Amino acid sequence: MVSSEIEFEVPTWNQIYDMLLHLAERIRKTGFKPEILVGVSRGGWPPARVLSDLLGNPNLANVKAEFYLGVAETKGEPTLTQPVSVEVADKRVLIVDEVADTGKSLKLVKEHIIEQGAREVKIATVYYKPWSIVTPDYYGKETKRWIVFPWEMKETIRKIVKRCREKEKPIKEETAKLVEAGIPSKLVTRFLNEIFEEENC
Repeated sequence: MVSSEIEFEVPTWNQIYDMLLHLAERIRKTGFKPEILVGVSRGGWPPARVLSDLLGNPNLANVKAEFYLGVAETKGEPTLTQPVSVEVADKRVLIVDEVADTGKSLKLVKEHIIEQGAREVKIATVYYKPWSIVTPDYYGKETKRWIVFPWEMKETIRKIVKRCREKEKPIKEETAKLVEAGIPSKLVTRFLNEIFEEENC
């Protein structure tokens, strides 16, 4: 999704944890008992680790699908750059990611897990966007906004700086939207300073 006017949503760690608590409860209520949780690198790692704890399942694996270029910018198709890190044949697998946006990377990962012989595959995400081609079996919240997760704040600001320069837009105006959405202004200033310093090194 490419938009000139981006609306941000900035969930806190506690809000995300609360959503994951409800997700774990719903997973248990459906009777699905995954034998392996697969976190989609990199954004799926934090929620996968939390769900591993909440579901009492230490069997965590990794898969990597690269898709995003920048804030609200994507390349046409995702690429599987790292296959699933453990044997999933004849296993019940829960794929975990932070958001189902286009859904293309989740579709790719699910197809890959099925090709590896998994017995049953379900998907859980913290957020779901209504235009996703994949509807997760479990998700915490639906939104149309661009979500900035606590584990990617600096990365998002770096992408905004790049985007503003390309489109010749004032960086301060765009980063001010992040502050309005909930990122502390001191943190935005700190990350901007660090990014500019890194560029000048």
